[in-house]
Amino acid sequence: MDGKNNLRAALSALTAFFVYSSHDTVVKYLGGSYSPVQIVFFSVCFGMPLATVMLMRDRTDGNLIPRHPWWTLLRTVSSVVAGVSAFYAFTVLPLAQAYAILFATPLLITLLAIPVLGERVGLHRGGAIVAGLIGVMIVIQPGSAPLTLGHLAALASAVFGSLGAIIVRKIGRAERSVVLLLYPMMTNFVVMACALPFVYEPMPIQHLGLIGLMSLLSFAGMLLTINAYRVGEAVLVAPMQYSQIIWAALYGFLVFGESVDRTTVLGAGVIVASGLYIVMREDRGPSTEKPVTRSRWRAEVSSPRVGPMLRWQKQLKR
Repeated sequence: MDGKNNLRAALSALTAFFVYSSHDTVVKYLGGSYSPVQIVFFSVCFGMPLATVMLMRDRTDGNLIPRHPWWTLLRTVSSVVAGVSAFYAFTVLPLAQAYAILFATPLLITLLAIPVLGERVGLHRGGAIVAGLIGVMIVIQPGSAPLTLGHLAALASAVFGSLGAIIVRKIGRAERSVVLLLYPMMTNFVVMACALPFVYEPMPIQHLGLIGLMSLLSFAGMLLTINAYRVGEAVLVAPMQYSQIIWAALYGFLVFGESVDRTTVLGAGVIVASGLYIVMREDRGPSTEKPVTRSRWRAEVSSPRVGPMLRWQKQLKR
């Protein structure tokens, strides 16, 4: 992999995470008027046509019955919980604080790789996990400030997002990518549709337009991320996720008048440093022990997760 390709990959990843941050800013803006259930429901409705067009190109033989039904069910539930929780956290927490907690996801992926994938985590990566979780505690400040539902939602999104990502690693080779893509999306649609009558608020055309913009941003971010992983090294692309903390602070200040407190900066710094250390250690380790650089931990709602989409595109080329 030459330096030119790595530069292209880095720029593509940085653009992708800027796009994702813009998406999350729209989520927060709409969250001031609507329940996360309603936002998720309409974002799935707008995202379905884009995903369907791509899935219509799937030429692999088979049906939509999962080969690993229980793992698929657990991943689907995890994806739904992670997505709704992330939307709620963006709505009620400052963007930078929400991202700081969500950045614990790669640490949890490394931790979950032990029982789910049977991978071994040595002293260095184990210490990085502990340091990263301490960073989360610094951001949340348990005991010194009330622990809100927003903090719990961000933690839930990190935990269930990690579980969903690690399950894809476990069953991804045996399971059809179309199954991994469709089940979470359809479950989001059905579950949110059942809950929608209890929280529905009429939406003007401008806000429906913002929902459409969310779907386009999510789709564009996914394509940019896929391109980054295709042309560059995973160890270079994965850390670009942390650039979102810069956009979160900027958007939070310009759009919502938020300021970033010292504890959030300190905690985010510890979490990011821990995550980067794990990525660097994985780059030096065996190819079978890379749960973070081989997992895409962005919560999926209106568009599919990047990992299954990468596998699906590889299948199309065969």
